[in-house]
Amino acid sequence: MNSTPPVPTPPVPTPPVPTPSTPPTDPLRVAVIGYGLAGSVFHAPLVAATDGLVLDTVVTSDPDRQARAREAYPDVRVAASPQELWAHPLDLVVIASPNKTHVPLATTALNAGIPVVVDKPLAATAAEARELAELADRTGTFLSVFQNRRWDNDFLTLRHLLASGELGEIQRFESRFERWRPQLKGGWRESGAPEEIGGLLYDLGSHVVDQALLLFGPAVRVYAETDVRRPGAETDDDTFIAITHTNNVRSHLYVSATAAQLGPRFRVLGSRAGYVKYGLDPQEAALREGHRPGDGTPWGEEPEHLWGLLGSGESPLTGGGTPVPTLRGDYPAYYAAVASALRNGGPAPVTAHEAAQCLAVLEAARVSSRDGVTVEL
Repeated sequence: MNSTPPVPTPPVPTPPVPTPSTPPTDPLRVAVIGYGLAGSVFHAPLVAATDGLVLDTVVTSDPDRQARAREAYPDVRVAASPQELWAHPLDLVVIASPNKTHVPLATTALNAGIPVVVDKPLAATAAEARELAELADRTGTFLSVFQNRRWDNDFLTLRHLLASGELGEIQRFESRFERWRPQLKGGWRESGAPEEIGGLLYDLGSHVVDQALLLFGPAVRVYAETDVRRPGAETDDDTFIAITHTNNVRSHLYVSATAAQLGPRFRVLGSRAGYVKYGLDPQEAALREGHRPGDGTPWGEEPEHLWGLLGSGESPLTGGGTPVPTLRGDYPAYYAAVASALRNGGPAPVTAHEAAQCLAVLEAARVSSRDGVTVEL
């Protein structure tokens, strides 16, 4: 068993981006395409809270969402379609619209030389993601993928524990993103139409696979089970993915909308100790409730009773270990890094090349489940 790398492989750097047309002292102008869950809960609030960025335009054709955007951001420009954007001076376009629009909209923006952030998943396939990465390289235009779960409080804590060596050689990494949603909500995320790129494998699976690859490196083998559990469901709502990494660490990843009893968010087993952590990072809930970074509310913090345990389990009922203070979650760090990259020409916080590696695993998982085989990468 090889030792777990103490820190993840550095991301593939993006090429330097052109100097924005905005004067250096002015904030960078940002347009957010889409004002559903991703646009209204995550992107618009985080952009508006980031020094050096200003929310300039929100694109949505829905009249109710247009009204909500104007109420939340009185100075924002509201556009009904992306076509209204391209002649408008902008320094960054954020694509938070349905998955099937990600590739065409990103392609248009990159060809126009406009820096782009795309919500996960970047594309339907690894090949499409690589094509976008190559287009960004050719045009010298910034491209990044929004993977906010890299800045979850528990994930930051786990990275710290791995870097410290307290767990020893990692043997198995278990990660769960489970929910209890027995009733369908409808919409494109639950559609079985292939062009919609719906289902949990590409939704929550994008998060847990991205985290596993960042922690333990590339995958060499993938096995998966994807199921459709709820009556009337058209696409996977209960999925398991097993990854064998190049360093022989095994990742067991669970995403589900049908978990009546939730398992631990993380269970990490090493040669010296294990780490078990329950509960979700509080930042999404805070954003949904209308809180914003910097509004005076403690951001990304959780109470002591939710801290994970580090040690060895000696009791068959309660386990064992010492509480580990959970580091503060930091979603604002993503857009702070984007702003820095646009100003200074540094690397993207999450690259399209990394997104392609994640999508290759998701594609392998789909093949594995469909054919009942283990897929070698």
